[in-house]
Parts: sequence; C-alpha cells; structure tokens
Amino acid sequence: MKRQFSRLLIAGCTALLLTPTSQAQGNPEQGASLVTRGDGSGAPCMACHGPDGGGNAAAGFPRLAGLDADYLAKQMQDYNAGRRVNAVMQPNVDNFSDQQLRDIAAYYSELPIPMSSSSSNAGDKALAMGQKLAESGDWDNNIPPCSTCHGPGNRGVGNAFPALAGQHPSYIKQQLEAWRSGQRTNDPNQLMTAVAERLSPEQIDAVAAYLGSLSASTR
Repeated sequence: MKRQFSRLLIAGCTALLLTPTSQAQGNPEQGASLVTRGDGSGAPCMACHGPDGGGNAAAGFPRLAGLDADYLAKQMQDYNAGRRVNAVMQPNVDNFSDQQLRDIAAYYSELPIPMSSSSSNAGDKALAMGQKLAESGDWDNNIPPCSTCHGPGNRGVGNAFPALAGQHPSYIKQQLEAWRSGQRTNDPNQLMTAVAERLSPEQIDAVAAYLGSLSASTR
C-alpha cells in the first residue's frame, strides 16, 4: 500500500510538471504600477503583501516576492474564477484582466526575496518533527516528504509547486488546514488534499514552523 501510494504521488507530481501550463508573458513594469493602485475597487496589493512583497506573518498574508510568475498568475486567476476562495483576495483582484494579473505576477516574481521577519515559538522537538516530515515524510501514515513535489530544499519546482522555504509559518499552516478541511480545492490532481488530510494538527504546526525557518534564497 505504501509503495502504491508513493508511485501514485510521484506520478501525480510528474504529470503536473509535464503539463503545459505556461502563461503568456507578463510585464513587470506594468505590474509595478498595478500593485500600488489596485484594481479600482479594492485595496492595492502592497497594502497586504508589503512594498517589498514580503507579506505579513501576523495577518497570514504570504510572501510573494521571488515566487514563480506562472504559479502566482494561476492563483489569482483561480480566485477570479471561484476555484480558490478567499474573502480578502477575491474583491481585491476581481477587476483585473488576465493580462494585468500576469503583469502583477511578473512583477512579484522578479522582486528580490526579503530577509525573513517570521518568528516561531516552536521548540527543537517540533522543528525536528517538521524537518522529518518535510524531508523524509511519515510513510507509516502515507505522508510523503514535502520535497517530493516542492523540490530540493522545498524551494519550489516550476509553476506547479510553489516555494515553501522561508514562507510565513502562519500562512503555511493556514493553507494546510484549508486543504485538510476541503476549503481549498484548486489542485487538479488533489495531491495536497491527499497529503494534508493525513496530517495531525501537531504535524501541521511542526512542518509549517520548519519550512518557515528555512532560507528562501538559493544563493
């Protein structure tokens, strides 16, 4: 059973990587203007995600700087299409065109990754648990390592699997809980749902803390 699940997971990850999902190219200069003025009805992007794209850990707003442009564009398109639901995001991007969303995504993808300001009260035991889950998984419970799909160091792979290293633990926890409860479902192969529903609350806290403690930079 464990081997079968492992093969299915790897096949699912590979299928997503091989699926041609590349977006049309965005214009980061246009994106820079859009993030400061918003879509005309909601708050500008920088109000929540910060002028440097670093997000806000306390509020649960993710870092966007340095993430893959196609991944970012898809998430915003999913908000507009109702495939991903968030009461804060949807009214703030619903008046942007697809091209404007790609421009915004291109802008954030080219921003330098800011120094992490995240803090965690996780102890050594919790961080060790999180490291094991992220790097080795918990195969006794059919939980694969995060790095299986999110790549070495969990710094992301292409446009299907976002970087988790250095992301705010509060946001990682929030999203794992959303996958686990079925609140978030915009994964075509339901890979995250299958993983998150096997995680305990303690494991979610631990892996979120560990991933947030990693360096987001590849340099």
